[in-house]
Amino acid sequence: MSKIRTTEPLRATDFIMGTVLATVLLVTTACGGVSAPAGAPASSMTTETAAASPAQDDPTPMDGDHAPDAGGADLAGNTGPEFAAKALDVLATLPVKGRAPKTGYARTEFGQAWADVDKNGCDTRNDMLNRDLSAKTFKPGTWECTVLTGVLADPYTAATISFVRGADTSSAVQIDHVVALSDAWQKGAQQLTVQQRTAFANDPLNLLAVDGPANQQKSDGDAATWLPPNKSYRCDYVARQISVKATYSLWVTAAEHDAMATVLSSCADVGVPTSAGAPAAETAAPPVAPAPALVPAHVPAPGAEVFYKNCAAVRAAGAAPIRAGQPGFQSKFDGDGDGVGCE
Repeated sequence: MSKIRTTEPLRATDFIMGTVLATVLLVTTACGGVSAPAGAPASSMTTETAAASPAQDDPTPMDGDHAPDAGGADLAGNTGPEFAAKALDVLATLPVKGRAPKTGYARTEFGQAWADVDKNGCDTRNDMLNRDLSAKTFKPGTWECTVLTGVLADPYTAATISFVRGADTSSAVQIDHVVALSDAWQKGAQQLTVQQRTAFANDPLNLLAVDGPANQQKSDGDAATWLPPNKSYRCDYVARQISVKATYSLWVTAAEHDAMATVLSSCADVGVPTSAGAPAAETAAPPVAPAPALVPAHVPAPGAEVFYKNCAAVRAAGAAPIRAGQPGFQSKFDGDGDGVGCE
Protein backbone atom coordinates (compact mmCIF):
# COMPACT_ATOMS: atom_id res chain seq x y z
CA MET A 1 0.00 0.00 0.00
CA SER A 2 1.68 3.23 -1.11
CA LYS A 3 1.29 6.29 1.05
CA ILE A 4 2.97 8.60 -1.45
CA ARG A 5 0.94 11.20 -3.27
CA THR A 6 1.80 13.68 -6.00
CA THR A 7 0.93 17.35 -5.79
CA GLU A 8 0.65 20.29 -8.18
CA PRO A 9 3.30 23.04 -8.06
CA LEU A 10 2.97 25.06 -4.86
CA ARG A 11 2.12 28.76 -4.66
CA ALA A 12 4.14 30.85 -2.19
CA THR A 13 1.40 30.77 0.45
CA ASP A 14 0.95 27.02 -0.04
CA PHE A 15 4.68 26.53 0.42
CA ILE A 16 4.71 28.46 3.69
CA MET A 17 1.72 26.58 5.09
CA GLY A 18 3.10 23.28 3.88
CA THR A 19 6.41 23.98 5.55
CA VAL A 20 4.71 24.78 8.85
CA LEU A 21 2.60 21.64 8.74
CA ALA A 22 5.57 19.49 7.74
CA THR A 23 7.61 20.91 10.59
CA VAL A 24 4.84 20.12 13.07
CA LEU A 25 4.60 16.60 11.74
CA LEU A 26 8.32 15.99 11.76
CA VAL A 27 8.93 17.13 15.32
CA THR A 28 6.00 15.21 16.75
CA THR A 29 6.63 11.69 18.01
CA ALA A 30 4.14 9.31 19.47
CA CYS A 31 6.61 8.25 22.14
CA GLY A 32 6.56 11.68 23.75
CA GLY A 33 3.58 11.17 25.95
CA VAL A 34 0.39 12.84 24.73
CA SER A 35 -2.37 10.33 24.39
CA ALA A 36 -5.18 10.56 21.87
CA PRO A 37 -8.43 8.64 21.62
CA ALA A 38 -8.09 5.33 19.81
CA GLY A 39 -8.96 5.74 16.18
CA ALA A 40 -8.39 9.51 16.14
CA PRO A 41 -7.26 10.77 12.72
CA ALA A 42 -3.47 11.02 12.60
CA SER A 43 -3.51 14.51 11.10
CA SER A 44 -5.58 16.14 13.84
CA MET A 45 -3.79 14.28 16.58
CA THR A 46 -0.38 15.30 15.26
CA THR A 47 -1.11 19.04 15.26
CA GLU A 48 -2.77 18.93 18.66
CA THR A 49 0.11 16.96 20.14
CA ALA A 50 2.73 19.37 18.87
CA ALA A 51 0.80 22.38 20.16
CA ALA A 52 0.07 20.85 23.55
CA SER A 53 3.53 19.65 24.57
CA PRO A 54 6.48 20.78 22.45
CA ALA A 55 8.94 19.93 25.22
CA GLN A 56 7.95 16.29 25.02
CA ASP A 57 8.50 15.98 21.29
CA ASP A 58 11.62 14.93 19.46
CA PRO A 59 13.30 18.24 18.54
CA THR A 60 15.28 16.94 15.59
CA PRO A 61 14.20 16.37 11.99
CA MET A 62 13.21 12.84 11.10
CA ASP A 63 15.95 12.58 8.47
CA GLY A 64 19.48 13.88 8.58
CA ASP A 65 22.91 13.48 7.06
CA HIS A 66 24.91 13.51 10.28
CA ALA A 67 25.26 11.20 13.26
CA PRO A 68 24.54 13.03 16.55
CA ASP A 69 27.02 12.40 19.33
CA ALA A 70 25.93 9.84 21.93
CA GLY A 71 27.43 11.75 24.85
CA GLY A 72 29.22 8.72 26.28
CA ALA A 73 26.22 6.38 25.97
CA ASP A 74 26.73 2.94 24.57
CA LEU A 75 25.02 -0.44 24.51
CA ALA A 76 27.96 -2.59 25.58
CA GLY A 77 27.09 -2.54 29.26
CA ASN A 78 23.50 -3.74 28.84
CA THR A 79 22.52 -7.04 30.41
CA GLY A 80 19.35 -8.38 28.85
CA PRO A 81 17.43 -11.63 29.19
CA GLU A 82 19.21 -14.88 28.39
CA PHE A 83 19.25 -16.18 24.85
CA ALA A 84 15.97 -17.96 23.94
CA ALA A 85 14.32 -17.00 27.25
CA LYS A 86 10.52 -17.34 27.23
CA ALA A 87 8.63 -14.07 27.33
CA LEU A 88 6.28 -15.36 30.05
CA ASP A 89 9.23 -16.32 32.24
CA VAL A 90 10.86 -12.92 31.84
CA LEU A 91 7.53 -11.17 32.50
CA ALA A 92 7.39 -12.97 35.85
CA THR A 93 10.67 -11.27 36.85
CA LEU A 94 9.47 -7.71 36.19
CA PRO A 95 8.42 -5.74 39.29
CA VAL A 96 4.74 -4.73 39.37
CA LYS A 97 4.20 -1.19 40.66
CA GLY A 98 2.10 1.89 40.07
CA ARG A 99 3.22 4.70 37.79
CA ALA A 100 5.63 7.24 39.23
CA PRO A 101 4.78 10.93 38.75
CA LYS A 102 5.54 12.28 35.30
CA THR A 103 7.11 15.36 36.89
CA GLY A 104 10.34 16.38 35.20
CA TYR A 105 9.80 14.41 32.01
CA ALA A 106 11.24 15.95 28.85
CA ARG A 107 12.62 14.46 25.65
CA THR A 108 16.02 15.91 26.53
CA GLU A 109 16.18 13.60 29.58
CA PHE A 110 16.86 10.83 27.05
CA GLY A 111 19.83 12.55 25.45
CA GLN A 112 20.42 13.62 21.88
CA ALA A 113 17.75 12.22 19.57
CA TRP A 114 18.95 9.54 17.13
CA ALA A 115 22.42 9.56 18.69
CA ASP A 116 25.04 7.24 17.23
CA VAL A 117 25.26 4.85 20.21
CA ASP A 118 26.66 2.00 18.12
CA LYS A 119 29.37 4.33 16.73
CA ASN A 120 28.95 3.17 13.14
CA GLY A 121 28.88 6.72 11.76
CA CYS A 122 25.14 6.71 10.98
CA ASP A 123 22.31 8.28 12.99
CA THR A 124 19.93 5.85 14.66
CA ARG A 125 16.85 6.72 12.59
CA ASN A 126 18.64 5.90 9.35
CA ASP A 127 20.10 2.76 10.95
CA MET A 128 16.55 1.57 11.67
CA LEU A 129 15.30 2.43 8.19
CA ASN A 130 18.26 0.52 6.79
CA ARG A 131 17.49 -2.47 9.03
CA ASP A 132 13.71 -2.64 8.54
CA LEU A 133 13.15 -1.53 4.94
CA SER A 134 13.74 -3.49 1.77
CA ALA A 135 14.53 -2.29 -1.77
CA LYS A 136 16.44 0.67 -0.32
CA THR A 137 18.24 3.48 -2.08
CA PHE A 138 20.70 5.79 -0.35
CA LYS A 139 21.74 9.41 -0.69
CA PRO A 140 25.02 9.55 -2.63
CA GLY A 141 28.05 10.47 -0.57
CA THR A 142 26.65 9.25 2.76
CA TRP A 143 28.27 5.79 2.66
CA GLU A 144 24.85 4.13 2.68
CA CYS A 145 23.75 5.98 5.83
CA THR A 146 20.94 8.22 4.60
CA VAL A 147 18.03 6.17 3.26
CA LEU A 148 16.21 7.92 0.41
CA THR A 149 13.58 5.32 -0.51
CA GLY A 150 12.49 1.85 0.51
CA VAL A 151 9.59 -0.47 1.22
CA LEU A 152 8.31 -1.32 4.70
CA ALA A 153 6.35 -4.45 5.56
CA ASP A 154 4.69 -2.78 8.54
CA PRO A 155 4.42 -5.06 11.58
CA TYR A 156 1.71 -2.95 13.25
CA THR A 157 -0.83 -2.92 10.42
CA ALA A 158 0.44 -5.65 8.03
CA ALA A 159 0.40 -2.99 5.27
CA THR A 160 3.13 -2.48 2.69
CA ILE A 161 4.30 1.13 2.77
CA SER A 162 6.51 2.98 0.31
CA PHE A 163 8.99 5.28 2.01
CA VAL A 164 10.32 8.40 0.25
CA ARG A 165 12.53 10.77 2.19
CA GLY A 166 11.16 14.33 2.22
CA ALA A 167 9.25 16.90 4.23
CA ASP A 168 5.88 15.75 2.87
CA THR A 169 6.55 12.01 2.76
CA SER A 170 8.99 10.86 5.48
CA SER A 171 6.26 10.70 8.13
CA ALA A 172 4.61 7.76 6.34
CA VAL A 173 7.25 5.63 8.10
CA GLN A 174 8.18 6.53 11.68
CA ILE A 175 10.57 4.96 14.16
CA ASP A 176 8.60 3.82 17.20
CA HIS A 177 10.03 3.44 20.68
CA VAL A 178 8.35 0.12 21.48
CA VAL A 179 8.49 1.09 25.15
CA ALA A 180 7.65 4.79 24.90
CA LEU A 181 10.00 7.29 26.53
CA SER A 182 7.23 8.79 28.67
CA ASP A 183 6.11 5.33 29.77
CA ALA A 184 9.69 4.43 30.71
CA TRP A 185 10.09 7.69 32.66
CA GLN A 186 7.11 6.76 34.83
CA LYS A 187 8.31 3.19 35.35
CA GLY A 188 11.89 3.42 36.47
CA ALA A 189 13.86 5.44 33.91
CA GLN A 190 14.04 8.41 36.30
CA GLN A 191 16.56 6.36 38.26
CA LEU A 192 18.78 5.72 35.22
CA THR A 193 21.68 7.96 34.23
CA VAL A 194 21.39 10.23 31.19
CA GLN A 195 23.81 7.91 29.40
CA GLN A 196 21.60 4.90 30.16
CA ARG A 197 18.49 6.76 29.02
CA THR A 198 20.27 7.80 25.82
CA ALA A 199 21.14 4.18 25.17
CA PHE A 200 17.51 3.21 25.86
CA ALA A 201 16.17 5.79 23.39
CA ASN A 202 18.56 4.61 20.66
CA ASP A 203 18.70 0.88 21.34
CA PRO A 204 17.67 -1.15 18.26
CA LEU A 205 15.96 -3.57 20.65
CA ASN A 206 13.49 -0.78 21.51
CA LEU A 207 13.01 0.58 17.99
CA LEU A 208 10.88 -0.42 15.00
CA ALA A 209 10.14 1.26 11.69
CA VAL A 210 6.33 1.32 11.51
CA ASP A 211 3.30 2.94 9.91
CA GLY A 212 3.23 6.62 10.91
CA PRO A 213 -0.50 6.94 11.70
CA ALA A 214 -0.42 3.74 13.80
CA ASN A 215 2.53 5.10 15.74
CA GLN A 216 0.70 8.37 16.39
CA GLN A 217 -2.37 6.48 17.58
CA LYS A 218 -0.23 4.46 20.00
CA SER A 219 1.20 7.66 21.56
CA ASP A 220 2.86 6.68 24.87
CA GLY A 221 0.49 3.79 25.54
CA ASP A 222 1.57 0.57 27.20
CA ALA A 223 0.17 -2.89 26.51
CA ALA A 224 -2.86 -2.17 28.68
CA THR A 225 -3.94 0.77 26.51
CA TRP A 226 -2.66 -0.04 23.00
CA LEU A 227 -1.78 -3.12 20.97
CA PRO A 228 -0.97 -3.34 17.24
CA PRO A 229 -4.06 -3.68 15.01
CA ASN A 230 -2.25 -6.58 13.34
CA LYS A 231 -3.18 -9.30 15.85
CA SER A 232 -0.63 -11.75 14.46
CA TYR A 233 2.16 -9.44 15.64
CA ARG A 234 0.93 -8.90 19.20
CA CYS A 235 2.90 -11.77 20.74
CA ASP A 236 6.17 -10.50 19.28
CA TYR A 237 5.31 -6.92 20.20
CA VAL A 238 4.66 -7.74 23.85
CA ALA A 239 7.73 -10.00 24.00
CA ARG A 240 9.87 -7.09 22.77
CA GLN A 241 8.43 -4.73 25.40
CA ILE A 242 9.18 -7.29 28.10
CA SER A 243 12.77 -7.70 26.90
CA VAL A 244 13.32 -3.93 26.84
CA LYS A 245 11.92 -3.47 30.33
CA ALA A 246 14.04 -6.33 31.69
CA THR A 247 17.18 -4.94 30.04
CA TYR A 248 16.71 -1.46 31.52
CA SER A 249 15.33 -2.49 34.93
CA LEU A 250 11.89 -0.96 34.34
CA TRP A 251 8.66 -2.12 35.91
CA VAL A 252 5.10 -2.75 34.72
CA THR A 253 1.77 -1.74 36.19
CA ALA A 254 -0.69 -4.42 37.27
CA ALA A 255 -2.96 -3.67 34.30
CA GLU A 256 0.00 -3.80 31.93
CA HIS A 257 1.21 -7.10 33.39
CA ASP A 258 -2.22 -8.65 33.01
CA ALA A 259 -2.57 -7.40 29.42
CA MET A 260 0.81 -8.87 28.52
CA ALA A 261 -0.03 -12.19 30.16
CA THR A 262 -3.33 -12.32 28.26
CA VAL A 263 -1.58 -11.81 24.93
CA LEU A 264 1.06 -14.42 25.74
CA SER A 265 -1.53 -16.99 26.82
CA SER A 266 -2.00 -17.82 23.13
CA CYS A 267 1.75 -18.09 22.46
CA ALA A 268 3.34 -19.34 25.67
CA ASP A 269 6.52 -20.51 23.92
CA VAL A 270 7.38 -17.20 22.27
CA GLY A 271 10.86 -16.01 23.21
CA VAL A 272 12.07 -12.50 23.92
CA PRO A 273 14.30 -10.80 21.35
CA THR A 274 17.74 -10.21 22.79
CA SER A 275 21.17 -9.09 21.72
CA ALA A 276 22.70 -12.01 23.63
CA GLY A 277 24.30 -14.60 21.40
CA ALA A 278 23.69 -18.33 21.50
CA PRO A 279 25.71 -20.10 24.23
CA ALA A 280 28.89 -21.82 23.16
CA ALA A 281 28.59 -25.53 22.41
CA GLU A 282 29.65 -27.77 25.28
CA THR A 283 31.63 -30.12 23.02
CA ALA A 284 34.71 -28.49 21.57
CA ALA A 285 35.04 -28.70 17.83
CA PRO A 286 38.10 -30.45 16.42
CA PRO A 287 41.01 -28.09 15.74
CA VAL A 288 40.99 -26.47 12.35
CA ALA A 289 44.06 -25.15 10.59
CA PRO A 290 43.96 -21.35 10.43
CA ALA A 291 42.88 -19.91 7.11
CA PRO A 292 45.51 -18.02 5.18
CA ALA A 293 45.40 -14.28 5.70
CA LEU A 294 43.37 -12.50 3.04
CA VAL A 295 44.90 -9.55 1.28
CA PRO A 296 42.32 -6.81 0.66
CA ALA A 297 41.84 -5.61 -2.88
CA HIS A 298 42.69 -2.09 -1.76
CA VAL A 299 46.20 -1.83 -0.28
CA PRO A 300 47.10 1.65 1.03
CA ALA A 301 50.45 3.18 0.27
CA PRO A 302 53.14 2.49 2.91
CA GLY A 303 52.94 5.00 5.75
CA ALA A 304 49.58 6.36 4.60
CA GLU A 305 47.03 7.04 7.35
CA VAL A 306 43.85 5.11 6.66
CA PHE A 307 40.44 5.93 8.11
CA TYR A 308 37.14 4.28 7.32
CA LYS A 309 33.94 5.90 8.61
CA ASN A 310 32.04 2.61 8.76
CA CYS A 311 31.85 -0.86 7.23
CA ALA A 312 30.23 0.54 4.10
CA ALA A 313 33.39 2.58 3.56
CA VAL A 314 35.57 -0.47 4.21
CA ARG A 315 33.65 -2.45 1.62
CA ALA A 316 33.67 0.39 -0.89
CA ALA A 317 37.47 0.52 -0.60
CA GLY A 318 37.70 -3.21 -1.22
CA ALA A 319 39.24 -3.74 2.21
CA ALA A 320 36.58 -6.06 3.68
CA PRO A 321 36.91 -8.17 5.67
CA ILE A 322 39.34 -6.03 7.65
CA ARG A 323 41.45 -7.64 10.35
CA ALA A 324 42.96 -6.40 13.59
CA GLY A 325 46.32 -4.78 12.87
CA GLN A 326 45.50 -3.82 9.30
CA PRO A 327 45.47 -0.10 8.38
CA GLY A 328 42.12 1.49 9.15
CA PHE A 329 40.89 -1.30 11.47
CA GLN A 330 38.67 -0.11 14.34
CA SER A 331 37.20 -2.22 17.12
CA LYS A 332 33.69 -0.98 16.24
CA PHE A 333 33.95 -2.97 12.98
CA ASP A 334 34.37 -6.21 14.96
CA GLY A 335 31.00 -6.82 16.59
CA ASP A 336 31.72 -10.40 17.63
CA GLY A 337 35.28 -9.80 18.87
CA ASP A 338 36.97 -12.41 16.67
CA GLY A 339 39.52 -10.01 15.23
CA VAL A 340 37.81 -9.78 11.85
CA GLY A 341 35.62 -6.80 11.04
CA CYS A 342 33.02 -6.00 8.38
CA GLU A 343 32.54 -9.67 7.56
